[in-house]
Amino acid sequence: MFKPKFRYTNKIVKLLTKIAAAREVIMNSPLIPKWEVDLRKEAIIHSAHSSTSIEGNRLSLEQVTDLALGREVVATQKDKQEVLNYLNVLGKIGELIIDVYIDERDILKIHYMVTKDTLENSEDCDAYRDRYVVVGNPFTGEVFFRPPGNEEVPKLVKDLLSWINSKEAKELNPIVEAGTVHYEFVRIHPFIDGNGRTARVLATLILYLRGFDTNQFFCLDDYYNSNKQAYYRALQNVDQKTLDLTNWLEYFIEGIYISTQAVRERVIRLSSERLRKTRRGQTALTERQMRIVEFININGKVTNKDIRNMFEISSQSAHKEILKLVKLGVVKSEGKGRGTYYKLV
Repeated sequence: MFKPKFRYTNKIVKLLTKIAAAREVIMNSPLIPKWEVDLRKEAIIHSAHSSTSIEGNRLSLEQVTDLALGREVVATQKDKQEVLNYLNVLGKIGELIIDVYIDERDILKIHYMVTKDTLENSEDCDAYRDRYVVVGNPFTGEVFFRPPGNEEVPKLVKDLLSWINSKEAKELNPIVEAGTVHYEFVRIHPFIDGNGRTARVLATLILYLRGFDTNQFFCLDDYYNSNKQAYYRALQNVDQKTLDLTNWLEYFIEGIYISTQAVRERVIRLSSERLRKTRRGQTALTERQMRIVEFININGKVTNKDIRNMFEISSQSAHKEILKLVKLGVVKSEGKGRGTYYKLV
């Protein structure tokens, strides 16, 4: 059976501790349903853009957002289909497996969903490779390792799955497990194409199943896409003789730390200590009202002039917006006359 090799360095331990603290803030914040939906949608869109961009997809984040909203986008059919596939698989992350165990059928299903209608040979979809490939940087053409032979793939995948479903893997921090699986799957490279995307979906699925990101708030792929060369270097730098994953895991875990910190900062802007102590959690706010609440969380208060500048609206329209929040019991007025400002209740 597959047995990963790595060490818990000071960097890994510190990052895991910080991630746990950030996640605690996120999961215990009283986000209203609309905010949760928005955070989830935003993370899925960013992930779809970044994960496909890493492998050469040319769609911009704006175009990916338009596709997610059902709008027309001028681009090649392959680029659009890759993104639509990724959006679909992340949107159905909770439905990807039937049992608590991940098996070979699940891997093939994920690959099919990721690569549907994008491969030159449709027979390569949800099927292990039948010809040899090399793993390299698509931007430089550099080959950084040669994966196992075709005949070894089925056994290596089964060995990895046995480990994923083992007690040993379940006893690890889910982030360490996800990072380990991400690398080993890329190393095996079981398919002709779509290995990186399938590996990243698999890592996301493990974090979901292990209860780390059940709300799908975290975009793990933005970090990799922000510096594609660093991503490929991190994969390349694993010694193929020892397969020690320590350096790779430091890189992978740092990416999750950056993602959780970004979500934490967003959540803090959307909620406050006062909101935690109320039952405001089910209050449905419009996008404009959400922005006003964010502004107050950052600045402590908001004035009519602030709202006018924020949305480029008249004083009367700004007054109407703030009155809606007053009636909902979210904010209250302080001061008098031109010195009036509004704070969270």
